[in-house]
Amino acid sequence: MNTQMHTHIHTQVLPLSPFRHRKLPLSARRRQSLKFTRTTTTTTSFRRISLGLRVFNGISSNGSSGSISSQNTVSEGLNGVEEQKQTKQARRVYPFDEIEPRWQRYWEENRTFRTPDDIDTSKPKFYVLDMFPYPSGAGLHVGHPLGYTATDILARFKRMQGFNVLHPMGWDAFGLPAEQYAIGTGTHPKITTMKNIQRFRSQLKSLGFSYDWDREISTTEPEFYKWTQWIFLQLLKRGLAYQAEVPVNWCPALGTVLANEEVVDGVSERGGHPVIRKPMRQWILKITAYADRLLEDLDDLDWPESVKEMQRNWIGRSEGAEVEFCVLDSEGQGRDIKITVYTTRPDTIFGATYLVLAPEHLLLSSLVTVAQSKYVEEYKELASRKSDLERTELQKEKTGVFSGCYARNPANGEAIPIWIADYVLGSYGTGAIMAVPAHDTRDHEFALKYDIPICWVVTPDDESQNNFEKPYSGKGTVINSSSSALGLDINGLSTKEATSKVIEWAQRTGNGKKKVNYKLRDWLFARQRYWGEPIPVIFLDDTGETVPIPETELPLILPELDDFTPTGTGDPPLSKAVSWVKTTDPLSGKPAKRETNTMPQWAGSCWYYLRFMDPKNSKALVDKRKEMYWGPVDVYVGGAEHAVLHLLYSRFWHKVLYDIGVVSTKEPFKCVINQGIILGEVQYMACRDPDGNFISVDSADISDEHHQESIPEEKVMKSGDSFVLRDNPNIRLIARAHKMSKSRGNVVNPDDVVSEYGADSLRLYEMFMGPFRDSKAWNTSGIEGVHRFLGRTWRLIVGPPLPDGTFRDGTVTIIVEPTMEQLRSLHKCIDKVREEIEGTRFNTGISAMMEFINAAYKWDKHPRSIIEVFILLLAPYAPHIAEELWFRMGHSKSLAYESFPKANPAYLKDSTVVLPVQINGKMRGTIQVEETCTEEEAFRLASLDEKLSKYLDGKTIKKRIYVPGKILNVILGPQNVKASALLVYGNANVE
Repeated sequence: MNTQMHTHIHTQVLPLSPFRHRKLPLSARRRQSLKFTRTTTTTTSFRRISLGLRVFNGISSNGSSGSISSQNTVSEGLNGVEEQKQTKQARRVYPFDEIEPRWQRYWEENRTFRTPDDIDTSKPKFYVLDMFPYPSGAGLHVGHPLGYTATDILARFKRMQGFNVLHPMGWDAFGLPAEQYAIGTGTHPKITTMKNIQRFRSQLKSLGFSYDWDREISTTEPEFYKWTQWIFLQLLKRGLAYQAEVPVNWCPALGTVLANEEVVDGVSERGGHPVIRKPMRQWILKITAYADRLLEDLDDLDWPESVKEMQRNWIGRSEGAEVEFCVLDSEGQGRDIKITVYTTRPDTIFGATYLVLAPEHLLLSSLVTVAQSKYVEEYKELASRKSDLERTELQKEKTGVFSGCYARNPANGEAIPIWIADYVLGSYGTGAIMAVPAHDTRDHEFALKYDIPICWVVTPDDESQNNFEKPYSGKGTVINSSSSALGLDINGLSTKEATSKVIEWAQRTGNGKKKVNYKLRDWLFARQRYWGEPIPVIFLDDTGETVPIPETELPLILPELDDFTPTGTGDPPLSKAVSWVKTTDPLSGKPAKRETNTMPQWAGSCWYYLRFMDPKNSKALVDKRKEMYWGPVDVYVGGAEHAVLHLLYSRFWHKVLYDIGVVSTKEPFKCVINQGIILGEVQYMACRDPDGNFISVDSADISDEHHQESIPEEKVMKSGDSFVLRDNPNIRLIARAHKMSKSRGNVVNPDDVVSEYGADSLRLYEMFMGPFRDSKAWNTSGIEGVHRFLGRTWRLIVGPPLPDGTFRDGTVTIIVEPTMEQLRSLHKCIDKVREEIEGTRFNTGISAMMEFINAAYKWDKHPRSIIEVFILLLAPYAPHIAEELWFRMGHSKSLAYESFPKANPAYLKDSTVVLPVQINGKMRGTIQVEETCTEEEAFRLASLDEKLSKYLDGKTIKKRIYVPGKILNVILGPQNVKASALLVYGNANVE
């Protein structure tokens, strides 16, 4: 390494483009700065007053902390409160409050992240998408940006790798929440929706996400829902949309049908209103026609296995048999009524000791005895208030009621009771099951509760599993299963062999048949709401015939209504738009009425990812050429709560569009990633006994009489896996975090965090909290660490603040050849950051950058070539500070499309050795050096070592003996000359 080369401080004048560089008088600077001050209405934030000494593109900034000295504060006549604000601002670790608005303005004005309509399709593409957000009036909380930050890092990373990147944002804005808010406030949902969208958009922009805002869409725009209506017509043409009377979740208070996931414990998730089950004529989509394809194509997807398994279970394909059980009269004789059950275990038919019918089974009225009718009706009423999800919950207590009558088991001729229980669904199978309590957990619980016989008919092949106290649902050998009178004997057969024999016997005797079944039900597609997409069909007045409106008349625009409240009669609110409802058939001219139900909120979100590819197309849903390039979505990020319904519905629509030639891929989303949940801050609770004394939560004496109280974090410490009182470590505490919600009062507003620490700190902290897919608790104090990291990065490159709290222009980096140590440190960081972004392990990527900065602080010189590359590594994570530092390094353009650094393998090899160091022949310590380390470099490192330097300080170096890679021996003389001075002036090796 040439240590004689000249060094240059990099303090050049910043370029004029893209920013203007000129000075203003103080009063003008103040006006200019205040014009761009960030303000919020939250109670914890405070107004930022920044004075710019330089104006960039019309935005006040001097690259400083934005503070003014106390003398200036007094001269300007600021009051005491303002002085405190300025003092706090002067203490800020770096001027994020000036940097971030400036670069957000730059990106917007220059449309930095716009993806052109006409692109070079020879380049690779990367389509990264966030799950469609619903813009509520509450705005974002800090949990929302977790996924958005991750997709933004990926988008910025891929741009820098030379990919054409599609990274859009839009709004799933129809639906019940907006309508209910509008009803409660008397404000039209269009107005509140637009207001909510503006708030969400503003918050997202304040976090520096690199969305292509030119592609922004909303499901409420007629230009968008025209194509949702078009898709519905294609489904209708192919018999995949039909009307039927089905039992639905009806909420009288909300005046609408609710989806199963919108009902919790028999009440509406929104508002807590009672929900009942009742039959209604509804539009239904035949998703079951695609059940096998939806199941089979899961295998090829790069999705979390848990999500794929949830979809497999939801589709629930099973092979079994339908078996008929003859209903008996009071004298035990067969009636002309037969109950058909579906079972996946025909081999256990001899163990069927009762039947269970769903409360909504159509045969109930003809089965129930007079004595039991009252109890059955009461039970049906209770069951009608539960959703399908609640009824099939495995952990819930099983309930039921006896019908009063019996049926004959066709395998052995025994009379078995018929029960009604809500754990059986009318929508699954035949709505009836044969219950085999010895070999089914739910049936076993039910039989024990109601004292029903249990008959074991399968014994495990592994005798160690023979436990007749618990149900056994596995495979084995059939026992107790023979009837010579009815011609069926399966004793001694394996369960597989017995299954085949029972099915063959049932088909031969007319008692049943082989059957493939699905848990998946057709999709209920109608809602009795105003705020939704109109369904594009009419009904002829004279015949009631359903007629689709011509595609040329799309979009069918939602009419303006002043009164959009529920009618109270079950009729949808759109029925109030009398002049809109009344119409004529455009083909026959006959009078007709429009459909007054609207589509569910799911409709627009099923296909929006396609519209982002071509959002302004008025001729087609999406241009085929663009779809063939951009599809499918490469990475789709969102919450696990959408693992089944949204993703399943999207896949269904996509497959229909594939069949009709609109899309070129079988699946919409190549890779799905579920981010974890950010919980509220951890709350610590201590228990006191009735006398007021603290008692540990693991005490056996804890009871309901004990009072719990909140303990401040500063009075808590960690002890092993537990949290205890700092003053009394024997008292173990309850430590838990809850999902953020207004009701719990634990919502953290990102606006407050951005105001206090900056958007880059928020982005970095959310990625640094832990693995991206894991849930973790928010800790506001935890953000201080990443904020300090950014401050250290800033000061390393820009230098310390000036006496008035501002920062100099440019940087303190120098043009000098980097050392081997610096190159190794950089390239190891490059390799790690690249690898961790690609693996979405963002937290460990940040750790690698922190390690680099720690190492860089130990260097005497900071080569510009090293620091510039590090800035590019930081850019996807903290884009605002990276852009500012890049600009200060003398670059006139955004770094958004700079090449992402590549690690040189030559610098990744660990070629260092531990070198023993002797002083006057006596071993005094070791240093770590490169294998090719020179004598001069080895001595320099020894002089800097804390342990070795004390032997060299103030001593004359008489002689050095150096064997590369083996040893350094320093012979000292008596003169009082510091080794460090000798090193600087090159006076080593003095004899």
